[in-house]
Amino acid sequence: RPDQFVARAAGRNGCEQGLRRTRRDCQPDRLIVRPGVRIGVDVGKVRVGVARSDASGILATPFATLKAGRGDIDAVAKLARETGALEVIVGLPLNMDGTEGPSATAARKWAHRLGRRIAPVEVRMLDERLSSVQAHRQLHDAGRREISHREVVDQVAAVIILENALEQERMNGQAPRHPAVPSAEG
Repeated sequence: RPDQFVARAAGRNGCEQGLRRTRRDCQPDRLIVRPGVRIGVDVGKVRVGVARSDASGILATPFATLKAGRGDIDAVAKLARETGALEVIVGLPLNMDGTEGPSATAARKWAHRLGRRIAPVEVRMLDERLSSVQAHRQLHDAGRREISHREVVDQVAAVIILENALEQERMNGQAPRHPAVPSAEG
């Protein structure tokens, strides 16, 4: 029945794990997100878009557009330190067939350099195919003129990357699986 679902979080509203209840008795069938600020990054050749989440890991908001190159990693590292970030999610721009091209290689190198700077904070990669296309579409749908997209499109793409990471964690209880800097464990 549509008014029944499985509560996944033990003890939430009196529901036990796997126990079927009606909507008014239990929370939706979603796992709880680890608390902590996350930073989302869309790395480009010209600009780097940055977004951040709230401490609950619920809301992702645009933060800044940085000029790519000198100082961009320093700025994101500073933000991670200042916010006590749990992790940084960097978009991995894979080709449509899932292979890595030059942009993905550059993003991976950028994430690796950031990871060395902010350790032990984890830097993870998340497939971001079409995030910039989606960002342009959202700006267009919001009535923003095409000429003015450049100012904020990278921030919106970073928000999309971060929202996708948060949603992935809510749905399967795990952070994105691709660390930019492999841990000592493996």
